[in-house]
Amino acid sequence: MIFLPRFHLALLDETMPSSRLGIKEGLLKRTILWLAVVAVLLAAGVAYGAIRRERWYRNAPEGRRQALLEELQPVALANCELKRFGEANDGGYLLCGNLLKDVQSAYSYGISGYDGWGCDISRQLKVRVHEYDCFNLQEPVCEGGTLVFHPECVAGDRSTDAESRLFDTPASQIARNGDAGRHLVVKMDVEGAEWDTFLKISESTLDQIDQLAVEFHGANGSQFKDVIEKLKRNFYIANLHFNNYSCARSNWPFPAWAYEVLFVSKRLAILDRSKRAEFSPLNTPNKPSAYDCQSITWVPFLRTLTH
Repeated sequence: MIFLPRFHLALLDETMPSSRLGIKEGLLKRTILWLAVVAVLLAAGVAYGAIRRERWYRNAPEGRRQALLEELQPVALANCELKRFGEANDGGYLLCGNLLKDVQSAYSYGISGYDGWGCDISRQLKVRVHEYDCFNLQEPVCEGGTLVFHPECVAGDRSTDAESRLFDTPASQIARNGDAGRHLVVKMDVEGAEWDTFLKISESTLDQIDQLAVEFHGANGSQFKDVIEKLKRNFYIANLHFNNYSCARSNWPFPAWAYEVLFVSKRLAILDRSKRAEFSPLNTPNKPSAYDCQSITWVPFLRTLTH
């Protein structure tokens, strides 16, 4: 509410007829009232819009994907020097190469008979790499490295499927290998099992991981955003790369339904708020002969591959 100074009102009283003074005061009151009404309506509109947007985020497939993509945006790190480990294309992953000096053991989940990432990690860091795959039991060979193959898969809970394949949690696997409390680097590409695994993984297990490279699959799950939010409590996202084997306009605003994400522990990484994250040229196409759909505009309209 606006108040006129007393001396000004007194002046009006002396120089204006009382009827004109009453009209002026009435206009002022109505103006203030209308301004207050407009302010309330604007605030209500903003609040209503926020509620509608939150509902869209949670209930509409496009909204869930938009919310997830916003959570996945990488940040600039002041002390991360990206380096590629593994294959030159599909199977290779980026890590902060200069932030691996404390790693004592490594875990490679989902290998399909080859593991260039695990071999590079073992040979360069001089650590044992535990490999897990229960679908392809071919054990990779790595001259000069130490790989330990386990014929089981990772999951949110311990179980056995109809084909007698064993699934277990990261915490149990790490403990069995004598790595509880040790610094770890982890790579995971397990065709969708990553979501439930990370949804149920303990904070103490996440605390052990210095860097985590994951290929995520899908973007429509109702709890996918919750998983990324959980991981971001412990990690910064340093890199996001879309797998061009999976380009699909049907996944808007994602250009592809499979994407690689690098998480770096907040114990090690230093956030640089003065810069925006830049797309690294080390992010080579998974399929060199195909277009590289790093944004939705690069996905052709005639693309028929969907998820």
